[in-house]
Amino acid sequence: MHLRRYGPGYSRRHFLALSGAAAAGVLMPLWDAVAQTGEVSKAYPDELLSIEAYSKGRIKAGDEISAANVELVKDLLEPIKYAQIATLGRRLRVAPTTTEIMRLSPWEYLEATLKNRGQARFDARGNVVAADGRPWIGGHPFPGSTDALELMAGLTLSWGRHDAVLYAMKEYDLDPQGEVAFEYQAGWAELSPVARVRLEPKPYWPGREDKLRYQTVFFVGPDSVKGTAYLNVWAYDQHAFPDLYGYLPAFKRIRQFPTDQRFEPLVPGSTLYLSDAWAAGDPLHTWGNYRVVGRGPALAAVSGGWNAAHPNWEHRTHGGPKGKTFWDTTVELVPEAIVVEAEPIGFPRAPVSKKRVWFDARTALPIAMVSYDRRGQPYRSFDGAYALYEDGGKSFKDGAHPYWSWAHVHAYDIQSGRMTRLEQVRSVAGGHVTTVNDAAIYERYLTNAALMRLG
Repeated sequence: MHLRRYGPGYSRRHFLALSGAAAAGVLMPLWDAVAQTGEVSKAYPDELLSIEAYSKGRIKAGDEISAANVELVKDLLEPIKYAQIATLGRRLRVAPTTTEIMRLSPWEYLEATLKNRGQARFDARGNVVAADGRPWIGGHPFPGSTDALELMAGLTLSWGRHDAVLYAMKEYDLDPQGEVAFEYQAGWAELSPVARVRLEPKPYWPGREDKLRYQTVFFVGPDSVKGTAYLNVWAYDQHAFPDLYGYLPAFKRIRQFPTDQRFEPLVPGSTLYLSDAWAAGDPLHTWGNYRVVGRGPALAAVSGGWNAAHPNWEHRTHGGPKGKTFWDTTVELVPEAIVVEAEPIGFPRAPVSKKRVWFDARTALPIAMVSYDRRGQPYRSFDGAYALYEDGGKSFKDGAHPYWSWAHVHAYDIQSGRMTRLEQVRSVAGGHVTTVNDAAIYERYLTNAALMRLG
């Protein structure tokens, strides 16, 4: 006879009793469990590690969530995703919960998180620094935190968790009738001059310690936008707006754009803004009033998003009026999610009044975002799928380990019914190929001269 120490409902009572300052984990501090075993199992009871146990057998791995059964898991979904399933034909395939932490982020990033644990603090300006007061040295600065500002600070420090990366990607913008109105091929490049865990020199690129990141988005198709490119240069000081440069083929020159115009689409038809990037597209202190407004389990696409069966990694769709609105998506039970709310204090004309970001407490990765209009009504959502690029005997390597990254994204305007779908692919027109931790990404994509060449 097996006596269960933590029966059904234990985790719900635990989350209801928690204060905002409590550590992540239910049975023991989460990152103590990670340090001991590399897994999260010791931190959570069975009902938070299995959708079957959580739902008392009503939903299990391999099942599909649809309008027919979504009420059973309504409490595990953010409101716009729930509405998409209940009214627009979105479906979610359920997978077992991933417990191995090294499958949920880049390997070296997680190693640095463990190595540097406990060394981060905020300086007098509110910027994250190491124990010696210099910029952060790598990995997440506050693993296991449930503090709203610490979670957002860690996310803003490193979006993709690689020192340098070029994502080849495709974008599809759908009208309210469910038809693809615009289709783009693009590249998105990021490079970190600080907190580096792979690229030499590390942790800093000498002479660039005052910069947080270089980031470029450029378009290679169709011809109407081919050559359009934008470069963001972020200061390490999180009160300062990035410098924003753009190359527009019609003018055949680079111009500098106002840095606070971050709530506008970059190309026609898109519902995606610079502010949306990784749910933290603006400097940390241009938003404020950070607070935790919810905590508990959630359903999210934190693994299994890579489509190894397609030679260019492209994904299948379903749902909506024409069966094209949503990516096929696999989700799993996330044992603990933390919902952080923030307000755009640095943007007097922002079309949003606040945003809510759902974090996976295990990794501090964003698993969903919902923004609200000035009336406080749900406005836009941003939900993505992650993957370790290893499946069925196939893999895409990041050095010694399989590549970890995002796989696809939905950016949805619930008020207009317009959808932007993004997917990371192997390559796009012009010979641009997904590349990770290659120092040459800087010269190829992240300078004004690179913008001219791309144009």
